[in-house]
This record gives sequence, structure tokens and C-alpha cells, in this order.
Amino acid sequence: MNTKIFLSTSALLIAGCATTTEPDLISKINQEIECTPSAAGSVDAADDWARGYILVQPRAGLSNEKFDEVIRGNGGRSLGRIANLPVHKISVPEHAEDAVVRALSRNPSIKFAEKDMLMLPNEVIPDDPKFSEQWSLSKIQAPLAWSVAQGDGVIVAVLDTGVYGEHPDLVSKMVPGWNVVSSNADTADIYGHGTSVAGVVGAASNNGDGIASAGFNVQIMPVRISSSSDGSASYSSMAKGVTWAVDHGAKVANISYKAFKSSTVTTAANYMRNKGGVVVVSAGNQGSDLGYSNNASMITVAATTSSDTKASWSNFGDYVDVTATGSAILSTNAGGGYGNHSGTSFSSPMTAGVVGLIMSANPNLTPDQVESILESTADDLIEGVDWHMYYGHGRINATKAVELALNTSAIDSQVPAVTIFSPGVSEVVKGNTLIEVSATDNMGVNEVSLYADGVLVGTDISMPYQFSWDSTQISDGVVSLMAKAKDAAFNEGVSNDVLVEVQNIVPVEDYDAPVVTISNPVDGSTVKRTVNILVDATDNVQVAEIELSIDGVVVSTIAADILSYSWNTRKIADGTHVISAIAMDTSGNASNVFTIEVLIGGDADTTRTKGRKK
Repeated sequence: MNTKIFLSTSALLIAGCATTTEPDLISKINQEIECTPSAAGSVDAADDWARGYILVQPRAGLSNEKFDEVIRGNGGRSLGRIANLPVHKISVPEHAEDAVVRALSRNPSIKFAEKDMLMLPNEVIPDDPKFSEQWSLSKIQAPLAWSVAQGDGVIVAVLDTGVYGEHPDLVSKMVPGWNVVSSNADTADIYGHGTSVAGVVGAASNNGDGIASAGFNVQIMPVRISSSSDGSASYSSMAKGVTWAVDHGAKVANISYKAFKSSTVTTAANYMRNKGGVVVVSAGNQGSDLGYSNNASMITVAATTSSDTKASWSNFGDYVDVTATGSAILSTNAGGGYGNHSGTSFSSPMTAGVVGLIMSANPNLTPDQVESILESTADDLIEGVDWHMYYGHGRINATKAVELALNTSAIDSQVPAVTIFSPGVSEVVKGNTLIEVSATDNMGVNEVSLYADGVLVGTDISMPYQFSWDSTQISDGVVSLMAKAKDAAFNEGVSNDVLVEVQNIVPVEDYDAPVVTISNPVDGSTVKRTVNILVDATDNVQVAEIELSIDGVVVSTIAADILSYSWNTRKIADGTHVISAIAMDTSGNASNVFTIEVLIGGDADTTRTKGRKK
């Protein structure tokens, strides 16, 4: 059995479109198969995940110690971050993944938690292998676009099951790649899917052999994210693949899996956008609306047929940005040769190839400009409707996109607008506090940083911009919060200061009065000349004030717990005189009056007696 038939039969069985491998069924592969939505194509491993693992991103600003404390408190253990991303892979007990994800998702210190899902490639069985014309390239007007831009200098990373790099139509287009699953350079195709995807992106064109490709002269970087016999790949592998690819020169990353659902992959996509790159993903082949909202960090692509209608198996909904031809797409096969392939797995690389053309036409464009050009030039497939849940902004048009790219200025001088909207001005905060920031820009925000009294708390690279601020690391009192936002052109916007009241020290309910004593002179003693009167006060919280009186007249008051007063007795009448002291604490509690009597005139009395309390 040759490779093509094996893969097709295997995919049929997975899809639910077939239950046998008999030769009479194999012959049906040469027809376009219209499966029901529930059985269209290779379904995603929706109920499968990397057992014993979840993926978690703390909010920016949360310390490693606090993060570990939260994770340990939920029965997990961090295995470290994924590449250069703030996302951690967490080991948890098997069968507890859902419970831990739910618990962490409710924790205000955690930005997101999700299972490390395994996704199957979005492939649909070929419907007409005898169809040898690449109708799809003419449909998206690629030939005219190639006369203007041919993808030169742009590397497209194919994150997939590997690529058969010895294929005659691929061998000249390959650049070194990586196997993120095994951490080595083995990028051989273990399933066949990745080779077909690579051919759509960048098969050698105008070389007198085989087929042409949407990206024409783009180069292909194979990044293997799967080591499974069914071609499935985890979110964590996709995220690793994106970061590795952009760190090694890729400007476009194609993921022909339903990666748009993952917060982890979204974080990696933001990492790539911050470095000037774009991630393109497929919408999936269940023929349904999965109910997800738009993912602004990546371009999600649905599929159309030769008649410019939605393929029956193509997913749809708010998350669809554009559509591209995805039915009966002639491309390269693993092991050599060519075959027709269908699925959003192939509309996605068709789009990635056109993105390569846009970037080569104008290398100075920002990722947001590239996406805007792709979407604004797409052909509306329903007249008068700019966006539709089946088609997004429309079916891509390579010629219009390249022409607009050539005429688009990449100069961006507008600074982002940034505002701290929670907590509010003068709000009282304590402990780990959630800080929420809004940031917008004409070309897109790359990162937002938060400062407390001028000290960096943390930096967030994806919406919503949220921070976990440990207010216990700063003294109680008024603290100034300020945020800065940067765009791709490094324009920086600064928010207004938001003053908040930090109160981590809880006021003590104080009902105990202070104790006051007069240590000099002693009660009953005879004094003369100048006498140094010494008063001491103690309290369980804090002494606020001591008041000293002589013969009922206040002679000294001090806001301290020790009072020293020089009493000149030379002009004081002989006889017995009363010295008294009273103390107040910060809660308003008053001590008992401490009173002594002293004698002026006569012989000095050395008798020492204790003071009397009244």
C-alpha cells in the first residue's frame, strides 16, 4: 500500500467516514467526500490531553515564590516555563487535571489555566486526485500577485508532523528546523500531513517541475510538533514551536490545527507578533460553530470550495478572520509525488503563503498592518456583507493584498492610549491586588508594564492586561500606580497616576489604657533649688501624650512616652506640693493619674516611698 492510500484510509477511519479498509472503499477516495459535520475529516482529539499536565500563566508581577505557593496549594508542581513564555507546564495528579484547572482559573493571581490538549491535524480526505490543475491559486489571484512579489526573504515555519524535505519540489526550499517534542533536528514527516501543508505554503515554483505554491519563493522551516502516529500535537508543543521558529528567523508560522482555542498558544503568538511575525491557524473541520470569540493574536482561516462557497466540513463563527481555498488542493506527498488534499489544514497554509507575499512586498509592515491588509483586501463572498460567520472578512485575494502592501506606509508615530481602571482612585488595597489596565493603539499594543511608586511590578504581552501586585512589599500609605504601553514601533504611552491607599497593617482594637509613673522626685521627699521631674509612660500599642501638673496647674505636655521637666522651687512657697501626671494612648485611652507629694523648705528627707494612684 503506497503512502497516499495509507494516509487517506487512516484519515477516513478516524473521520468516521469509513469503517473498513477493503479495496472497494479505497477506490472511493478518488471522490469528493461530503461527510456529516460530526464526522468530517480527522476530528480533533477533543477529549484527549497530556495526562498529568496542565498549562498555567501567572499574572504579571506575581513573584515566583507566591506562584509556587499557589501551585503547591492546588496539588501541582511547576516543571518550568515553556521556552521564553511566561507559561508554566505544571505536573498534577492524573485525573485531577480538570479540578486543578477550575481551581486555578478562579484564583485572582492566575491569568489562565488550561489542560495541555492534544489536537489532531485538520485534514479532510482528498476528493478528486485526478484533478491536476491548481484551481485554487487562480481563485485567490496568486499568479498576478507573483508578478509584483514572490515571497523572497520570508521564512514560513510549518508547525506540523514534520516535512519530507527530500521531495523534489521542497528540497531547494528548506531551511534548518527543529523537533520540539524530541529536542533534536529530526524533522522527518511521521504522518504525511506536514509535507502536504508545506507544499501549499512554498513548493518550488516556476522550476519546470511539479506544482507551484502560494508563497512562490518563500522558504520553509520545518518545526515538528508531533511524535504521534495519529499526527496529534499538544498545545505546549505548538507554543514551543512558535517561539523556536521566531527566535530562529521565521516571520510566519502556520499551524494547521485548531490552536486558536488555547491561551498558551495565544501567548506564543503574541511573543511572535512582538518580534514582527504572524501566526496563521486553521479553523477546523467539524462543520460547526464552536462558539469561540475572535482571537486577535492569530489569523484563523476557514475553507472554501472552487465555487467560492463554504466547504461543508469547514468550521465557522466569530473566530474566523478570513477564508481560503481548501478543497481538493494539489500538493506534495510524503515520500514523493503529489495528491489532492482537503481541509482547513490547507486553507491555512494557502493564507500563510499569501502573508509571505505581503511581507516580501513591504518588509516594513507591522504584524497588525499585515493582518489588516489581508482582511481588508479579501473578496466579500456575500454581496454587501463585510464580515460573515462563514467567511470572516472574505476569501483572500493575493493580488489586492500585495498591491495594498506596496502602497501602505509603515510609519507609526501614534502612541498607545493606556489607562488603569482598577483599582479606582483612593481605593484601599491590601495583600495580592489585581491591577487591570486598558491599552489601545492604531497599530496594536505590544506590551503593557505596571509601576508602583516608580518600581516595575511586571509586564504583560496579551489582553486582558492584568497584574498581580504584592502590596505587602511596600509600606502602608498612599502609593502611586502608573502603566506604560508600547506598540511595535516602540511608541510609548503613559497612563495618569492612580493613587491608592495600602493598608496591610490592620489597626488593633485598643481598650487598654497606658500606665504612667513619676520616677523623680520620689513621693514624700524634700526638694529645693531646681528639681528635674521625670515621667515615664508605657502602653500596649503606643503612647500619644503625657501631661504634667503641679498643684493642679498643667506645666508641660509632650507627645512622647518620656517627659523631663525642670522645676525651679526658689520662688515656690514652703510647704507640701502635689505633682501629678497622666498619659493618653493613640486610641484615646487615659491612664490613672499618678500623684506624689513633695516638701519645699525644712531639712531634706531621704525617706523613699511609692507613689500613690488616685
